[in-house]
Amino acid sequence: MTARTLTCHVESVEDLTPDVFRVRFAARPEALAHAPGQYLEMKLDDTTWVPFSIANAASDDGVLELHIQHWPERSNSARLRSLLVAANQLELRLPSGECVLDLDDPSPIVLICAGTGFSQMHAMLQAAFARGLSQPIELWWAARERRDLYLESAALNWAASQPNFRYFPVLEEAPEVGDAHHRALEAAGVEAAFNGHLGRIDEALRKHAGSMAGKRVYLSGSPGMVYACVDALTPLGVEASALSSDVFSYAPREPLLDPALVSA
Repeated sequence: MTARTLTCHVESVEDLTPDVFRVRFAARPEALAHAPGQYLEMKLDDTTWVPFSIANAASDDGVLELHIQHWPERSNSARLRSLLVAANQLELRLPSGECVLDLDDPSPIVLICAGTGFSQMHAMLQAAFARGLSQPIELWWAARERRDLYLESAALNWAASQPNFRYFPVLEEAPEVGDAHHRALEAAGVEAAFNGHLGRIDEALRKHAGSMAGKRVYLSGSPGMVYACVDALTPLGVEASALSSDVFSYAPREPLLDPALVSA
């Protein structure tokens, strides 16, 4: 799918948490066509284009969604937030990226992400459920604290409604019952109990993920996080050809699988 540049209407900017906001753009549906897992680039000025994962599967409603981490101390982040709130239209370039969900592959699917890396997985899950995929699908979502699981209600609702889907949150800090995030989930009518793992995502995978043989794995996060997860999955039988991540394109590692871990 050839990348194209277009001007989109900024339909809404919505805070999901104090640190993450959702932006929706509107344009002709055919102009927004993309595969689940691809990303776009947003123009800040004549020399600056910023990449973001597209957070929704392509549809006929002509809406495109982004989930953006807001870092007030970073100049580009504050500038972007101000631009999105003030602008009526922005220039986008899309689609890009080879880490896309293969909707025709019947293999079990494992999605692993950290923070707003969930946006890429959100698009993949929407597409998978819209297609009616029946193979097992797992989502492992890592964050520092539970409020950083900024759209956890979606994951919990899918876990309750999709019999082939399992959700595993992984937190560095133990959640507090009755905190703001817990109350928000309860207010939305979602089961708010925490049924996940504590610690680092790679450690949780190593201990609890089970065999990766025959599974298709998609990863989204920083290079350090992604390669730590690859190393955790390697002794569990994952194959290099079954791994997909945008990190492999912009921060490649050779060899992808550590030979010492393959034989472990």
